[in-house]
Amino acid sequence: MVAITAIGYNDAWMELRQLAYAVAVAETGSFTRAAHRCFVVQSSLSDQIARLEKELGVRLFERTSRRVRVTPAGEGFLGPAREALAAAERARGEAVASGSEIRGRLVVGTLSPLLAVDLPGLLATYRERHPQVRVTLHARLVRDLLQQVHDHTCDIAFVDTGPGGLPRGLSGRVLAHDDLVAIVPHGHPLAGAAHVTLSRLAEEEMVDMPLGSGIRRHTDAAFAAARVTRTVSFEADSMPLLEQLVARRLGIGLVPAATAARMTGVTAVAATGVPPRTVRAVWLTATTSPAARAFLRLLAEQVPEAPAD
Repeated sequence: MVAITAIGYNDAWMELRQLAYAVAVAETGSFTRAAHRCFVVQSSLSDQIARLEKELGVRLFERTSRRVRVTPAGEGFLGPAREALAAAERARGEAVASGSEIRGRLVVGTLSPLLAVDLPGLLATYRERHPQVRVTLHARLVRDLLQQVHDHTCDIAFVDTGPGGLPRGLSGRVLAHDDLVAIVPHGHPLAGAAHVTLSRLAEEEMVDMPLGSGIRRHTDAAFAAARVTRTVSFEADSMPLLEQLVARRLGIGLVPAATAARMTGVTAVAATGVPPRTVRAVWLTATTSPAARAFLRLLAEQVPEAPAD
């Protein structure tokens, strides 16, 4: 990692800017898009990356006419680079927070759909209280959200998990426990059943969310625990698409009960042998910025914590 030493403010700022440029190139996969994100001309960004590589004595990126690929040395560099940038952002936020107003940046990640909390309402209240904080919201797979929290690129994430604890280094607040129900097409033989077992569901082709999503990991684990093998014929990247696929008789699905209650094109049936999923807000235990702490205070104020697993 490039050390930010006591060699002067301008030199330290240049080093931080180089780190930010390198992270932007890695995350966008393009020098052009990275320059746009960082509000600089591409030639300036490219020059700073070249200087950084010369100082380090390694290539961080392999460049071709079609794409930019992070080298093994670059992969090793990016983690500490993100930590340094996050630390600088926290230092800036702490300094400002000692005054009268919280400033800085807050990145919130969320699964989709999120029904356990009114996230738009929370963000609206947060913006009213802390108008100088730049808030970014994005939806990702749970696998990616947890990695982004670890990488300091996401401050707080709303995720769904199965029973048990969080990955090491993360803290969390339990928001809800959701039962999962089966959804079948209207008129399906199971539509009138009081409940359905995993073994019976496995006799049908199934529709599920992609690998890496929280609900997919949850359903895969439920079938594995029951020692039942199923066939997932279609993967949907959203609940509306999953509902449409089931309604078109391309398979049956397992979804949270609160989500199924909003679906009109399918019939919900209680499923046995599937533990409830847990919806949490998670953050990195050791490093929360003033902006993130303010959001967590608001969350605690407006959303009661659910019982632990």
